[in-house]
Amino acid sequence: MNSCEKMKNISSGKRKGLEAVSDSRGVIAALAIDQRTALRSLMAKAKGVEPESVPGEMLTEFKEAVSRILTPHASAILLDPEYGLPAARQRSKNVGLLLAYEQSGYDKAVPGRLPRLLENWSARRLANAGADCVKILLYYSPSSGAAINDLKQAWVERIGAECAAADVPFFLELVSYHEGMEDKNREFAKVKPDVVTESVEEFSKTQYGVDILKVGVPVSMAYVEGAPGAEKNWEYSREEAKRHFRRASEAARVPFIYLSEAVSNELFDDALQLAAEAGANFSGVLCGRATWKDGVPIYVKERVAALESWLKGEGVKNIKRVNARLSAAKPWFAPGQGESAATLAR
Repeated sequence: MNSCEKMKNISSGKRKGLEAVSDSRGVIAALAIDQRTALRSLMAKAKGVEPESVPGEMLTEFKEAVSRILTPHASAILLDPEYGLPAARQRSKNVGLLLAYEQSGYDKAVPGRLPRLLENWSARRLANAGADCVKILLYYSPSSGAAINDLKQAWVERIGAECAAADVPFFLELVSYHEGMEDKNREFAKVKPDVVTESVEEFSKTQYGVDILKVGVPVSMAYVEGAPGAEKNWEYSREEAKRHFRRASEAARVPFIYLSEAVSNELFDDALQLAAEAGANFSGVLCGRATWKDGVPIYVKERVAALESWLKGEGVKNIKRVNARLSAAKPWFAPGQGESAATLAR
């Protein structure tokens, strides 16, 4: 199916939503700041206090500053309806809005990192609040027991159907892990390529109704030969890393974009370079902490004016560095980007 046929067959609401969050080429150059628990923890660390003592007003104020200053350089912004709606109103004109539908984090007392939705929201309510697209985050490990993964798969199916009924695009963010492993150590680096590839393959299936997959790169960048700040005893050569990028890309049957996974801006830049060199068919990024994380201690210690000054300098530099790598990205509707679930369902 060519790009014109894809655009013709997708529903009008989904097409409108995807166009709203894309740039003029059909590439998604989006800024992510839907973090809640993670942002509160970063602020608490900078303040030297417990996370629960950080007031919600600080999260809202931080998100507003990021939205005001960085969205002129983005095609869209991802926010949460708990603390992010004021920031949504301050985004630059013609910048699209994605809203998160999941609760932040997971209950550590329950096995499997099971997801939970925000109780007072629905896909339709998020669209009515201004969302061009709806995003959920799912921790997923192919190594989990069949019962746990069956629950997660049914959960995604329900949300896909809900988004289809509301005629709003469905972005599924996959956060990869492996049962019994720390996510950032060498042991996980060895299995991450398979975890990412198998997860992408699973959620490309039509029953999930996913329009765009948001995924981490299929290698742990801290263990890639020559990556900024990487371990000297690397796990993958750069050629091996590129092979993993290609394999994960080929497993995708819907368009996909990369998330930064809380790595540094320099490391994410290198990851996008590898993706480009590998010929991965990615359709953009939803980049969060790699852009704004270093502004958190400045905000905590010196407040919003100092944060704004930092964002206008380093923050803009960070987002422009990411944008420069998107010359290799393919439009979400281009040939080779997979058949979107919304299209195939029709």
